[in-house]
Amino acid sequence: MWHRQQFSLKPRSRGFHLVTDEILGALSGMHGIRTGLLHLQLMHTSASLTLNENADPDVRHDMALFASKLAPENLSGMRHTLEGPDDMPAHVLASLFGTELTLAVENGRLLTGTWQGIWLGEHREHGGARKVTATLMGE
Repeated sequence: MWHRQQFSLKPRSRGFHLVTDEILGALSGMHGIRTGLLHLQLMHTSASLTLNENADPDVRHDMALFASKLAPENLSGMRHTLEGPDDMPAHVLASLFGTELTLAVENGRLLTGTWQGIWLGEHREHGGARKVTATLMGE
């Protein structure tokens, strides 16, 4: 069985946001999968998807702090600056964190660890709604 759909995540400010429930709420067809995979592809180059801590919001805060140090705005020598000072650092972070996730599905549910959740890394100050293409495959 294959199922593909596209949906948008609501706009968020810069930072890391737990979006597991929003993604699961947008998906149709997962309930019928006994064993399979869910592939999520973010259709943007200035945000990211990652699997990480889903309980303590301090982890998301600390990750955002780390990201700001890793790819600072106004870094001397950057050439791609026409879209604002947050754009090129956003591209760097999207490449480093990644824009795709593939997760196991078992009996209609994501097969994740106890403390794992899907994060959207919004790397622009005002990135807007983010499109996600979800592909479910399984039996």
